Amino acid sequence: MTPTPGAALLFDIDGTLADTDPLHLKAFNQLFAPYGHHFDKQRFARELQGLANIDIARRLLPQLSAEEGMAVLDAKEALFREIAASAIEPVPGLFELLDWADAHGVPMAAVTNAPRANADLVLGSLGIAHRFGAVVIGGELPHSKPHPLPYLEGLRLLGARAELSVGFEDSRTGITAAVGAGLSTIGMGTSLDDAALLTAGASLAAHRYDDPAVMALIKSRLASRRSA
Repeated sequence: MTPTPGAALLFDIDGTLADTDPLHLKAFNQLFAPYGHHFDKQRFARELQGLANIDIARRLLPQLSAEEGMAVLDAKEALFREIAASAIEPVPGLFELLDWADAHGVPMAAVTNAPRANADLVLGSLGIAHRFGAVVIGGELPHSKPHPLPYLEGLRLLGARAELSVGFEDSRTGITAAVGAGLSTIGMGTSLDDAALLTAGASLAAHRYDDPAVMALIKSRLASRRSA
């Protein structure tokens, strides 16, 4: 199978390339405890997962100024990086999929709401930073996820077309963004169950990249307009 020119794969980072959500949960609980917040897995998925830090600060720390709220979130991200430095593992099957994409000349981008330092840490720890033709940081754009702009920017930087490309996400916020950009989106079940991923708009829910259904969807999408 030779992908159609303009095809691409676009990946969220946290919870999608690596199951980092438990590490974020630990950091959130430590830094937000003084403000009366405790998060279990369900609350994390509902109120934190996939959101930009500026939105988290506005929602959960309204008693603080914008600068104070972001200082708390910056401290949380620093703690996450400290915790995660030796604890990042890929979602099963990731390297095999990246190898396939490289072998077939399919460009890839990472698209995240995480700070660039976090993105660099995860990609570097996995040893895959060189695989991505673009790394898009939502906070560096006028709009972050759930707005589709980060994925539209990823497509632009790769010279790719949404109708030929596939997105990978693990959060409701991210799925909304990817689908809004026109991507057929695979929901990775590191935190949400299959029903939640599909309800959010994912075309397929999977727990591993080497699930045969994942490759079937990719091949269908990346060649879907060959005859057009």
